[in-house]
Amino acid sequence: MSRTLQLTEQLIALRSVTPEDGGCQALLRERLATLGFECHTRVHGPAGAEVTNLWAVRRGTAGAAGKLLAFAGHTDVVPTGPLSQWTSDPFVPTHRDGQLYGRGAADMKTSIAAMVVAVEEFVTAVPQHAGSVAFLLTSDEEGPALDGTVRVCEWLRERGERLDYCVVGEPTSVDSLGDMIKNGRRGTLSGKLRVIGVQGHIAYPHLAKNPIHLLAPALAELVAVRWDEGNAYFPPTSWQVSNVHAGTGAGNVIPGDAVVDFNFRFSTESTPESLKARVHDVLDRHGLKYELAWTLGGEPFLTPVGDLSEALSAAILGVTGLTTELSTTGGTSDGRFIAKICPQVIEFGPLNATIHKIDERVDVASLDPLKNIYRDLLVRLLT
Repeated sequence: MSRTLQLTEQLIALRSVTPEDGGCQALLRERLATLGFECHTRVHGPAGAEVTNLWAVRRGTAGAAGKLLAFAGHTDVVPTGPLSQWTSDPFVPTHRDGQLYGRGAADMKTSIAAMVVAVEEFVTAVPQHAGSVAFLLTSDEEGPALDGTVRVCEWLRERGERLDYCVVGEPTSVDSLGDMIKNGRRGTLSGKLRVIGVQGHIAYPHLAKNPIHLLAPALAELVAVRWDEGNAYFPPTSWQVSNVHAGTGAGNVIPGDAVVDFNFRFSTESTPESLKARVHDVLDRHGLKYELAWTLGGEPFLTPVGDLSEALSAAILGVTGLTTELSTTGGTSDGRFIAKICPQVIEFGPLNATIHKIDERVDVASLDPLKNIYRDLLVRLLT
């Protein structure tokens, strides 16, 4: 059994449903400490829902003059869903037809294992590496993301820690390992709109104000808005309604209000402030009486082509023979927090086809190539 596979299985076997770490970081901290890493465990969050975070760094011979490459990831996983629907226990790593099954196999315990083993091999081969290497791990990525990476980044900023490069081990590959890496992500901005009318008997509409009727023209206009045109890295900003709710449960009552949940996935061509202003402008022009609560889930980030993307692309080409594609598609990740303290952030990991699904799995044959890509990246950037 390869060391990457062995560590992946060890991590899958540790039950770490968010925000629980399940002992994953203690296992990793022990391995990193033997390599000379300076390790800091940071615990944040309310009692009973504490989040465990790990920052570990091995300084290079060049000291502050050298570059620092951080590997980032999360040890927490999403809930399993109905256990009866799993072919095997999600926390018992199981092999079938060349696939390794278990919760977190793809998202993202395989990446973490590959990163750690890659660093072990790199340090053994190049103990006097010039640049520094670090790990930033959290157990709060799959949860509200309030006490995880964002808190560690604040702490690193206070310490004056400088990050030059960061690779987040999110599963980015689509059809083959290395065919896609993420050099940015769209922002996410949600709104809960309550349009206020007047409740009344459906047979006497002149004595009521139907909020659904009042909302409909404004909603049609919002659907038709072209928010921006995107750019070379991002598709145009999208606006989608996720839920519409009104009514009292009785078929003869005009409701007193209507509630709409919506979400923007926005590019760097728009800002939260500009999007909010345009929505309010539409609602106000239609004369609606309303309440609107906003939630900014994350701002977009972008790493233009540079040292990190070029080195990673070269490493992927050398190991797999594939020319990788740069992409900003998909949901949010902790890269949005790291990008505030690190100028170059790239996401790269195994296939994402089964993440968050029943019978999550990863191709066993891809584990060591993934490790080799991470190791080659270290050689290219830190020696």
